[in-house]
Amino acid sequence: MELPTRYDFKNIEPKIIKFWESIAKVEKQKGKNYFIAIFAPPNITGSLHMGHALGYSAEDIILRLKRMQGYKIVWIPGTDHAGIATQNQVEKYLLKEKGLTRQQIGKEKFVQEVWNWKKRFGNIIIEQFKKLGIIPDWSRLRFTLDKNYIKEVEKSFYEYYKKGLVYRALRPVNYCFRCETSLSDLEVERKEVIGNLYYLRYPLKDNLNQYILVATSRPETILGDVALAVNPEDERYSQFIGKTAILPLIKRELPIIADKRVDPKLGTGVLKVTPAHSLIDFEIASRHNLPLIPVIDKNGKILDNVGIKKYAGLTVKEARLQILEDLKNEGLYEGVETLPQELPICYRCSQEIDIIPSKEWFLSMKNVLANLALKAVSKKLVKIIPTKYIKPYRLWLLNVRDWCISRKIWWGQTLPVYYCKKCGDDVYVVSLKTVRKRCPKCKNNSWERTDEVFDTWFSSAIWPFAILYSKKEKKWYPADLAVSAKDILHLWDTRMIFSGMFFKKKVPFKTLFINPTVLTKEGKRMSKSLGTGVDPLDLIEKYGADAVRFGLMWQIMKQQDVRFDEVHIENAQKFVTKIWNAVRFTLIKLKEMKPQSKLSSNDKAILNQLKRTIKKVNLYLEKFEFGLAARELYSFFWNKVCDVYLESCKGETKNSPQVLKYVIESSLKILHPFLPFITQELWFILGHKTALVNEKWPTL
Repeated sequence: MELPTRYDFKNIEPKIIKFWESIAKVEKQKGKNYFIAIFAPPNITGSLHMGHALGYSAEDIILRLKRMQGYKIVWIPGTDHAGIATQNQVEKYLLKEKGLTRQQIGKEKFVQEVWNWKKRFGNIIIEQFKKLGIIPDWSRLRFTLDKNYIKEVEKSFYEYYKKGLVYRALRPVNYCFRCETSLSDLEVERKEVIGNLYYLRYPLKDNLNQYILVATSRPETILGDVALAVNPEDERYSQFIGKTAILPLIKRELPIIADKRVDPKLGTGVLKVTPAHSLIDFEIASRHNLPLIPVIDKNGKILDNVGIKKYAGLTVKEARLQILEDLKNEGLYEGVETLPQELPICYRCSQEIDIIPSKEWFLSMKNVLANLALKAVSKKLVKIIPTKYIKPYRLWLLNVRDWCISRKIWWGQTLPVYYCKKCGDDVYVVSLKTVRKRCPKCKNNSWERTDEVFDTWFSSAIWPFAILYSKKEKKWYPADLAVSAKDILHLWDTRMIFSGMFFKKKVPFKTLFINPTVLTKEGKRMSKSLGTGVDPLDLIEKYGADAVRFGLMWQIMKQQDVRFDEVHIENAQKFVTKIWNAVRFTLIKLKEMKPQSKLSSNDKAILNQLKRTIKKVNLYLEKFEFGLAARELYSFFWNKVCDVYLESCKGETKNSPQVLKYVIESSLKILHPFLPFITQELWFILGHKTALVNEKWPTL
């Protein structure tokens, strides 16, 4: 068969994608042993980005290699319901298309609108993933709101509760007024802004003419101050420890305490302790048995219990201006300093968040769960690659706070919690079934299930075993490999590890590869909103999926972040063309060449070089050194096969046609994980009817 002069990837790739779908099902694979990988479920609101393109291509390369080495591959795909992100997306859609807010249509109709939206748009990202050429078992596509999945989430919560690790408490939490929900610490991003640091005077009780100077960026929260704190080793304030200060405006007495959590270099070295509106202050207050006085409500307004009625009902910004004015009038305002500050913002809507007290459900992290996760890595039950991520993994676990796992949004998995209709949310029952017993307080049998839903990351933490629905599938635990991005190391990877250890007594995966982040050529983070993003779908349309995969892998060196340069995609496309033309030439020469009784020196040389290349590629991929493997493949095929061996086959030659065919076919096999489309098409053209991924990986 004679090949066309050019490789038409736009027509060939869709055909190959359909072919792979027909052979991806686990039951259709050969082999006795399984190699199991974790498919990180993308949000249903998302679209394919460069991080996806790099990470999933890298995982697919390993899995194609393993399948060619004789393993059955288990790679179950799925999508995440993405609670806050999806709710925000549908709210915008409703407002734009129908001019309605979720509050106007109510919860029941809004949730139905989300399901309708999911039906129309939720699987778009899956179709985009297919264009990358990855081969999970698409017949087993999961969703985190599948009935089977929800049962596992509820069961996990219930088990945690029975073991005393889940509790409900009034505690300060990160709160987004726009999304109207609490957030965990890891869902808060930081934005550098120019802000104000206000210097306020706190008089001493035994000498009102003497004061301690406090620096704060949030003067409105002084209404909830319960103490002043200094570092016990700060000699500037040692004489004040144990004395009493007077809270400006409110005139409440504040003990002056010592706590090592206070940073002497921050501000004036004196911390105003406002436990209702600061996570650090709450920790200090807990150690010193100090009360919690809420100041700001869930609408971002000042409560009416703060002692001065004129502040009640004001917004945070209005209260700040009024309080500063009143402090000036009382001579307790020292001044203001303008300096760079980190503004906490919601990771989904980018609005400024505040810290307010709220009754939420928490998962106790220290001791049991943190220790399980630490043990998993210290005992090398989980191997983290690159090893540089072991240190931040450990540090986070050693300093971890309890995890706020409840959310006040409408879209998500509802907690299996029932509150007494008469007594309110102070009386509750955690149950996997509808509650039948009487309330211990009012003796009525009137229960209502909560509207609270789980933090999306709580449900995704059990992904490795929650997606295994059938009895047969449940044997596919633990997995061998997970590939992830560094920005979700704590959000997802660490949580999967302690969840697996707690519920299954085994780690969820044996190896965790943290893939590099794709940055701009200048080293900046890619952002569509800032115009610095590159759409991989545009690159696939322009160069083909093979070129995108190979060009990205080429740039992974020494496990550092990738400074993306399109020139590598262009060069990869030239490499694809080179492979195509090499096989065109081979088909012509195989018709012309005569069988030889002996191997020529060229035959021997290329076979030895092939052997060395296979050995090096095996070694590099075992270490997840994709860039070195790509370079080795490129150098071998372009420089050794094309420039030397194929050149030696021109004209009258003593080279063996069997060796030529063997080298070309072996080359297609070792190139296949990186360049799956063109190698599969050429495999067909060479007369084979099988999937190349089902062929045996060349041995030494």
